[in-house]
Amino acid sequence: MSDSPLAHTVAALQSRARTELAELVAFKSVADPAQFPKSECEAAANWIVDALRADGFQDVALLDTPDGTQSVYGFLPGPAGAPTVLLYAHYDVQPPLDEAAWVSPPFELTERDGRWYGRGAADCKGGLIMHLTALRALKEHGGVPVNVKVIVEGSEEQGTGGLERYAEAHPELLTADAIVIGDTGNFRVGLPTVTATLRGMTLVRVQVDTLEGNLHSGQFGGAAPDALAALIRILDSLRAEDGSTTVNGLAADATWEGLQYPEEDFRKDAKVLDGVDLTGNGTVADRIWARPSVTVLGIDCPPVVGATPSVHAGARALVSLRVPPGTDVVAATKLLAAHLESAAPWGARVAVEQIGQGQPFRADTGSPAYASMAAALREAYDGEEMQTSGMGGSIPLCNTLAGLYPDAEILLIGLSEPEAQIHAVNESVSPQELERLSLAEALFLGQYAESRA
Repeated sequence: MSDSPLAHTVAALQSRARTELAELVAFKSVADPAQFPKSECEAAANWIVDALRADGFQDVALLDTPDGTQSVYGFLPGPAGAPTVLLYAHYDVQPPLDEAAWVSPPFELTERDGRWYGRGAADCKGGLIMHLTALRALKEHGGVPVNVKVIVEGSEEQGTGGLERYAEAHPELLTADAIVIGDTGNFRVGLPTVTATLRGMTLVRVQVDTLEGNLHSGQFGGAAPDALAALIRILDSLRAEDGSTTVNGLAADATWEGLQYPEEDFRKDAKVLDGVDLTGNGTVADRIWARPSVTVLGIDCPPVVGATPSVHAGARALVSLRVPPGTDVVAATKLLAAHLESAAPWGARVAVEQIGQGQPFRADTGSPAYASMAAALREAYDGEEMQTSGMGGSIPLCNTLAGLYPDAEILLIGLSEPEAQIHAVNESVSPQELERLSLAEALFLGQYAESRA
């Protein structure tokens, strides 16, 4: 860690960062009113409004986006003629899944073994705290040298496109010379990393129907077509014997040429059980950054407890398909829907409904802003050189911003390194990473301003 006055200021701000992150994590801001009250998201959004205003932001506003959620915007003016940098994070979070599996309550920030645990601690409430900490540190050292816009999304995890549609309708709002997306992460703790590519995603709901109503399995089983069995066969058709994704017509043989992900490291990071094979073929980097992958996110069927001896009339599933840069997600969605429909056995009726999608993204890592970020990360990480990696996840807004502002340089950093276990139980953030990346962002803003002077 740098020993500069700026670094000391960032370190001194960590206590405040932890307090504010705890306040943010306490909001159960899952952007799905079927799971948590909408008031939780509204309360989180209002917390951010108050925080931005307290830090001197102007034009702070709650943006009502077309998907029924709210994003938060603010503008912090810099010196005359300075470039403008847009800082992005999102305050909505994934549901906690099995709360009983959490060692500590998911919506209560808890320190354990040198990490801070809580849903959204890394993804991506910690990203907002990173932005605020960097700006506060700069204010104590001569002021923020650029104009800053902050946008904090309210439905990124749902993939419903609210902020994308809002930005398209108000293209002047988020104009910037550089955009820092604080929603990715280092390849591992202590290795400064920017994300070069993001896979896109499509999300579909599959409904299978075979009967007018459930039937007694003793009286009708053996001849009556079971919708749940049909759905299982359809879903199984999406993977080859080795687990590779096999959507008819969708290429799945690309290779990754950059930073590699050793298989033993991946097994450890993913907590794969002993004796269980990884799925797919090629390198791990090929599989998670350069190729499509399908995941069955959920199935509606009777639970084991209380199940009756019935042949099921209907069943449905939620299916996610990730696609790499170079693949159009709209075309991939059509291929997925056609595959699901064609795989139906016994003439079962299949309906496929798309409920969310986002295009893949590839950053221009040769742009001048990346040189500034490389220097900033090198100083914040004691001489460690910046690495570039892919990310299997999706941030749909990236492509929208790239389309609206083709001259803007887009950089992706963040706190979601493998130990963070985002989207899983016991999500956590490394306070050391929060401190280093806050410093790196502050250094970047200074160096970027100098490069544009």
